[in-house]
Amino acid sequence: MGTKNISSLCKLKAVILVGGPGTRLQPLTFIVPKSLVPVLNRPVMEHMFAYLKQFGVEDIILTLSYLPDVIRNHFGDGRDFGVKLTYYLEKDPLGTAGAIKNAESYLDGPFIVLNGDIFTEMDLAMMYASHAKNKARATIALTWVDNPSAFGVVETDAHNQVKRFIEKPPPGTATTNWINAGTYILEPEVLKYIPKNQHYMFERGLFPRLLDAGELVFGFPYRGYWLDMGTLAQYFSLNMDFLLAKVSDPLINDYRRNNVHSGANVTIDPSAQITAPVVIDRNCRIGKNALIKGPVTIGRSCVIQDGASLENAVLWDNVSIGTNARLSNCVLSSHTVIADNQEFTGVVMTPSQTAPLSPQR
Repeated sequence: MGTKNISSLCKLKAVILVGGPGTRLQPLTFIVPKSLVPVLNRPVMEHMFAYLKQFGVEDIILTLSYLPDVIRNHFGDGRDFGVKLTYYLEKDPLGTAGAIKNAESYLDGPFIVLNGDIFTEMDLAMMYASHAKNKARATIALTWVDNPSAFGVVETDAHNQVKRFIEKPPPGTATTNWINAGTYILEPEVLKYIPKNQHYMFERGLFPRLLDAGELVFGFPYRGYWLDMGTLAQYFSLNMDFLLAKVSDPLINDYRRNNVHSGANVTIDPSAQITAPVVIDRNCRIGKNALIKGPVTIGRSCVIQDGASLENAVLWDNVSIGTNARLSNCVLSSHTVIADNQEFTGVVMTPSQTAPLSPQR
């Protein structure tokens, strides 16, 4: 990820869109907002802070709507996470562009916008350099996908200037496989095109309107790691990708020096078999003859009883796995209890609900 030419970004503010209810991640997000869903035992938003900080961006705005107090109580003013946080609350959901308009009073120069459920290794410094060189009003990160029919397609010319937006074209009709990757660099002047106190979107509102007004809008093609973790299956995949080192993580990198990484006060019976990659948070207990086959991540204060088996699993905090229980390809939220001898494959479980870990977007 980017480590060069960050000085030009240090004064840029970033807006992270975290107002949505995380509908596609239900039942995980019924109580926990999407920004606090853990990845490698740390909230998603902490990973995003670390991503921005490596480019020198530390002045961050969070747009809130769903469970705002939970988010503010966790992150506070941001100093514990090495950033400065400002919050803007939407009384009613305002959409992606409407949320930016709501924060207009704080946006006094070019700024970065990120969707709160996108993980990428894209070099923001290079993107900003391209934005400045093109004298663009808006620059949209683009990523290549094999099937663009589920996304917003962005047509550009040979110089990457945007010519047209096509939202979710029918299969086989797309003229390009480059899609909107959910990261933008915008000049504050574009805010005048967003109506106040209205639900307004980037894809179907602001960006087409900028083109109609003759404003310069450019794409920034990127072919590296990119994942929208908005669904249960993609959230599971993201955790697996981190554990398998398919994506770099500026927040947590020491576990890769020890393929089985354990936190403080972890008790593992000598007869237990653990195959890397596995990350175990503090205060966990793993019983006799337990079998843990990575990639697996285990949160704080979890108990894996004697003879239990875990394979390809994500456990949040305070999860209890009963004697001789067997789980594979599963996500278990905090305080979930699995009884003795139970078996589950391909499910997401909370203390009160179970859902399939389907591959659907």
